[in-house]
Amino acid sequence: MSTVVDPRTIPFLDAQGEERTLAETGSDVTLVVNVASKCGLTPQYEQLERLQRKYGDRGFRVVGFPCNQFMGQEPGEMSEILDYCSTTWGVSFPINDKVRVNGGGAAPLFRALKKAKDGAGLGGPVVWNFEKFLVLPSGEVKRFRPKTLPDDPAIVDIIEAHLPR
Repeated sequence: MSTVVDPRTIPFLDAQGEERTLAETGSDVTLVVNVASKCGLTPQYEQLERLQRKYGDRGFRVVGFPCNQFMGQEPGEMSEILDYCSTTWGVSFPINDKVRVNGGGAAPLFRALKKAKDGAGLGGPVVWNFEKFLVLPSGEVKRFRPKTLPDDPAIVDIIEAHLPR
């Protein structure tokens, strides 16, 4: 019998190299996204930031994890990534340390998140940058593929249904 691990309790490193967990974000609903600065989907930062601003004071948080596994589209150092996110997109949500999302060296948080299936019932590896994992107060994870925009009603409706305030 396998034990299901609550993704909110799995440690990861923030941009300064400090160990954190999703439970520490102070949010009830967290949208975890693997991000990349040189990807055609990078404009999704704008929608992610709008969600953060709209729902942040109600118990919601976007949490970004830079990843360079998809055609080298996040090659920069952390300082460059943080500067790009804040100056280009006005990102106020946390951007954490670079991670691997697939393969043997995948970050423990992403190993757990990838067990969730998307709306079509498919799980497995992260397919590209900007894959989204909505972590609910129960620890349940809802998965959305990269081309599903952050402000898609399928995501927003779940966020609104699980916010406590």
